Amino acid sequence: MIFQLQEKAMTDTANIRIRGRIWLTAAGKNMLGRGRVELLEKIGATGSISQAARAMKMSYKAAWDAVDAMGNAFNSPLVNTSTGGKGGGGARLTPQALALIAAYRQLEQRHQDFLGQLEQEFSVALVTGEGTIQ
Repeated sequence: MIFQLQEKAMTDTANIRIRGRIWLTAAGKNMLGRGRVELLEKIGATGSISQAARAMKMSYKAAWDAVDAMGNAFNSPLVNTSTGGKGGGGARLTPQALALIAAYRQLEQRHQDFLGQLEQEFSVALVTGEGTIQ
């Protein structure tokens, strides 16, 4: 496709951004993405699915369903819960959840680095008029 940019756009490529997000999927279903990782992090920080759900402005049921779906998808519980009572209940992340969060955050950083590289190459291609990204 051949296209021409307006003169201002040719000199203003610093404002061009490439955006993207990562989701892990299996059998066409979303298993893990930024929101679910954030939910796990909030559960770890608060020790409570309910408090994490409130912090994310979602219902307890939606949070519990997400935790359950992730555990099923990875064939391993990601959150250990204890029932309420005199001392109250609680939720703790499993070692698998902590490893999953760390791996996802590394993947996300590599993805952002890649997008930054693409932005630079795209900007150069626009400025030079070559239209080719290395």
